Amino acid sequence: MVHHLAKTHSLVNQWVNELRDINVQNDRMRFRRNLERIGEIMAYEISKTMTYIDKEIETPMGIYSAKELSSQPVLSTILRAGIPLYQGLLNYFDKADSSFVAAYRKHNATDESFVISQEYVTCPNLEGRTLIVADPMLATGASLIKALEELYEYGKPIHVHVVVVIACTEGLNALRNRFPDFTIWAADIDDQLTAKGYIVPGLGDAGDLSFGSKLQF
Repeated sequence: MVHHLAKTHSLVNQWVNELRDINVQNDRMRFRRNLERIGEIMAYEISKTMTYIDKEIETPMGIYSAKELSSQPVLSTILRAGIPLYQGLLNYFDKADSSFVAAYRKHNATDESFVISQEYVTCPNLEGRTLIVADPMLATGASLIKALEELYEYGKPIHVHVVVVIACTEGLNALRNRFPDFTIWAADIDDQLTAKGYIVPGLGDAGDLSFGSKLQF
């Protein structure tokens, strides 16, 4: 299932517009905060789909019959671009466990091809847990699929939610073909992908815009 938030008018549209706008992107703190705010909205929407249990709360005036999450999710992200989006999820799922994946595209110097280099994963036991994976840009889907395959080595989650800001149709299809039972939350969806695997119109490199440009090796 794919939830396309931009189809329903909300503040998410404004934040995505600012993320895309080259006249706003030079404000690095604002760029990170918009990613974070989208993560917060996604966390709220995901929380509506989760399982709750009854709980009695003692107040100064009596007992209140309440509902609370039956279990906390595991939040995961791909370093470094996913950090602000992940932080937005963590702001709301503040008792969640966390997982991190270090992966990047290693481009071929002679042509437009690339491979995914994945060098580090840290993760708690995922068996029977809800896993929420934050990755701001879903282009080809290659890095995200590789990360998810590695995360499954840590146990089989009861359900997986994938949170992205901008998804490309090609990447969405690749992810759905590999993991058809996942729930995907996309702030917006674009249709084009360049030969180098960049989303058009997209927003550029989310990691560079959040944290500064990097040297390519």
